[in-house]
Amino acid sequence: MSLRKKYFAGLGFRTNKPDFEPGEEISAFVTGYEDDTPIVRVGDTILRVEGAPEDALDTRVRLRVEEFDRNDHDGTATYLETVGESSF
Repeated sequence: MSLRKKYFAGLGFRTNKPDFEPGEEISAFVTGYEDDTPIVRVGDTILRVEGAPEDALDTRVRLRVEEFDRNDHDGTATYLETVGESSF
């Protein structure tokens, strides 16, 4: 492997519309509600969270992605646990 390839190994660009696979587990902040459903925003991607506690707003939660639409960059996820709170 060349020195250049070693130097750039693992580097990539971040996107404002990340994709997720069903079954993938992530952690993110609950940023608001859509009707009565908590939502998580990761860049411009929106996940609706099923099973989250009522006081989930501004908490960091661990989720399992259930469905994801790559064209619209939205989907649903299941709440697994709260892992932290916002610092603001």
